Amino acid sequence: MKKLALAAFLLGMLGLLTAVNTAVAADKDDPTGTWKIKSKFGEKEIERTLKLENKDGKVTGTVSGFGKNAKDTSIEDGKFKDGELTFTVTRVGGKDKDQKIVSKYSAKVSGDTIKGTITTDFNGKENKTDFEGKKEAKKD
Repeated sequence: MKKLALAAFLLGMLGLLTAVNTAVAADKDDPTGTWKIKSKFGEKEIERTLKLENKDGKVTGTVSGFGKNAKDTSIEDGKFKDGELTFTVTRVGGKDKDQKIVSKYSAKVSGDTIKGTITTDFNGKENKTDFEGKKEAKKD
């Protein structure tokens, strides 16, 4: 009986340690924060800022850096699970100033590093570009 109780106790402790390690790893890879990302558009390197907040796998936030006078653009359909981040950004612009430009972001978050792909639909033409970036340190 004592052996059975000891085995149950040890299994319980192992489960608790696994849960704690999983929570710590999930927190380490949490996308919440401000990110500076870089991508290429043709030969030009573009820097953008992501401001993200993750609550139970639902991600909200903004993307900036779409032009000199452009406003921050809200992200849509943001999700984060198992280190994978996805969201969509819809902007209006182009030559006619009323074209819908949809960009889908898909990335892997690992600590303070993010790497992924932006797939943009512009006038029915799809363009893919890679991006990567770093999380800015929290300011006190």
